[in-house]
Amino acid sequence: MTPLATAEEQLVARLRLPRRPVALATLTSPPDGVPKFEGQVPSSCSFWRLAADGATFYTVAPDHFNCPVGSYTHGYSLPPDRAGELDTTLGLMTELGYLRMAEVPGIPRLESAPDVIVYAPLASSPVAPDVVIVSGPPSAVMRLQEAALRAQVAGPAPLLGRPTCMAIPAALAQGLASSLGCIGNRVYTDLGDDELYVALAGRTLHRVIAELDTIETANEALRAYHQARRATLATG
Repeated sequence: MTPLATAEEQLVARLRLPRRPVALATLTSPPDGVPKFEGQVPSSCSFWRLAADGATFYTVAPDHFNCPVGSYTHGYSLPPDRAGELDTTLGLMTELGYLRMAEVPGIPRLESAPDVIVYAPLASSPVAPDVVIVSGPPSAVMRLQEAALRAQVAGPAPLLGRPTCMAIPAALAQGLASSLGCIGNRVYTDLGDDELYVALAGRTLHRVIAELDTIETANEALRAYHQARRATLATG
């Protein structure tokens, strides 16, 4: 079993994840034997769903152009004939009160636009991932974040909100980024109402997984401790 396959097995089993973690890698050229994505999707995060379902493929800039916000966070500029779509989308969001234009400059984005992005289930990734996207219930997100804190690869940080895809550049910069998701992502990826995201920088993956046993054992011990305190001290 490869290290990435072992990593996926450990994440899924220990965190009881409902779907496979997704590996994402930014490259200057496609790896040998990896097919290019064919077709179209409405959002960049739609590729997460395809990879979690088992597909391995790579994308290039135009594959992301149906998603003006996703193109922005990935560092892509829309072609001249579609350049107005970002303003139109942001205009709709501000008109609805969903966000303020003043927030846009603070949205993390990749420093340079990737020539190629490879998506795959973590175990099947043909290259070392830059980011690993994990989705699951809040209890799983909690334990993964605690493991990252124990591994000293991420400091306490607020949960990110919309757009979900900004978790990718945020994870690359910080080591880990937790995200509440957004309504678009939930529609495009079938993320459940009871699920959240953690994006891990690939460089931190094995260090974080190495701490999961300790965190799992500690949480079980603390569960028993707090249950006993509740039974003893709660009188209301």
